[in-house]
Amino acid sequence: MTIGLCLLIGMTSCKQQPSQQQQAQASVYPVLKLTTADRTLSESYTAVIESKQYVEVRPQVSGIITDVLVKEGANVRKGETLFIIDTIPYAAAYRQALAAVASAEAQVATAKLNLTGSEELYKQKVISDFELQTSVNSYNTAVANLANAKAQEASAANNLSFTKVKSPVNGSAGMTSIRVGAVVTAMGESLINVSDNSQMHVYFSLPEKEVLALTAEYGSIEKTIAAYPEVTLTLNDGSTYGYKGKIDAISGIVDKTTGTLSLRAVFSNPEGRLMSGASALINIPYERKNCIVIPQEATFEVQDKIFAYKVVDGKATSTQIRVFKVNDGKEYIVEDGLQVGDVIVAKGAGLLREGTPIAAASDSTKEGE
Repeated sequence: MTIGLCLLIGMTSCKQQPSQQQQAQASVYPVLKLTTADRTLSESYTAVIESKQYVEVRPQVSGIITDVLVKEGANVRKGETLFIIDTIPYAAAYRQALAAVASAEAQVATAKLNLTGSEELYKQKVISDFELQTSVNSYNTAVANLANAKAQEASAANNLSFTKVKSPVNGSAGMTSIRVGAVVTAMGESLINVSDNSQMHVYFSLPEKEVLALTAEYGSIEKTIAAYPEVTLTLNDGSTYGYKGKIDAISGIVDKTTGTLSLRAVFSNPEGRLMSGASALINIPYERKNCIVIPQEATFEVQDKIFAYKVVDGKATSTQIRVFKVNDGKEYIVEDGLQVGDVIVAKGAGLLREGTPIAAASDSTKEGE
C-alpha cells in the first residue's frame, strides 16, 4: 500500500513538471504598445563661415603712397578714402588733357568756318568738288581729334580720381603693411582687404544621395530650398549663435572627390560675432508629427538592416523596419515595418531569439508616449 502510494505521487509529480518548465522558459521583458508622437530632430554638419563680400582693394594707378587714412580693423563705408597716391603727376596730366580738348575745340570751330565758306563758294561754282571735299574732310578730322582729346581728358580725370583709393563696399578693414612712401603699381599687390560682414554665408556639404532624395521628394532644387526649415549654428566655443539662418542655395555640381554637393545658408550678423574664415557646425532640424517612435534598445542589426521583435501570440517575432535617417542616439522614428497598436519588446532585443516566449514585465503593456 505504501509503495503504491509513492508510485502514484511520483507519477503525479512527473506530469506537473513540464508545465513548470514551460513557465520558466517564458522570458520576462518589458514590452511597448505602439502609438504616435511628435519629434523634432537635428543633424549637424561641419561648415565654413565666409563674409557676404570679401574684396581685395588694389591700386588702379601707380605711384607713391602719400597718405594712409584707414585704420586697421575699423569699419569703413563704401566710397571712403583709404589711401592717397601722389596726385601731382596725374593732376598735371589732367590739365594737359584739358588743354588738348580746348585746342581741339578751336580746330573744330576753324574747320567749321572753312567748310561753311567752301559750301558758299561751291554753290557759286567758284571752287571744285575736290576743294569742297577737302574742307569736309578737314572738318571731320577736327571733330575726330576733339573726340580723341575728350577721351584723353576722361582717362586723365579717372587716373586722377584713382589716386584716392576708396573702399568699394561697406565692411570691416583688414590688416595692411602699406605705409606712407611705399611704391605701388596699378593692379599690383592688394593694399588692404575689406570684408562685408553684415551678412554671413555658411557653406557645408551633403551627400549626393541625400540631395537626390530631397529633390525627388519635393520636385526640384528650388522647391527643396524653399522646404528647408530655418537652421542654427553651433560655434567653436560650444555656444549656439543667437540668430537663425536660411538655406538659400544648393550647388548643381557634385564634387568628384567626395561625392557631395555644397549648400549655402545665410545668417544675419548685426553684432559682428561671426567672423569670415571661421568654422562651425550647422544644425538642420527635422520635424516629424504623428510618427511611430521606438527605443533603440528595442532593435538589433543584421548586415546593416534593422529589426525589432513584435510580440505575436506571446512569442517574439522578428520584423525588419525602416527608420528615419536622423536619430538622437536613443530613439528611432519608424517609417515602415511597424504599425500603431503593435506590441514590441522594448528592451534587450539583441538577447532574444526568434520564437522566444515573452512574458511582459508587468501585467499590462506600456504604451509609447
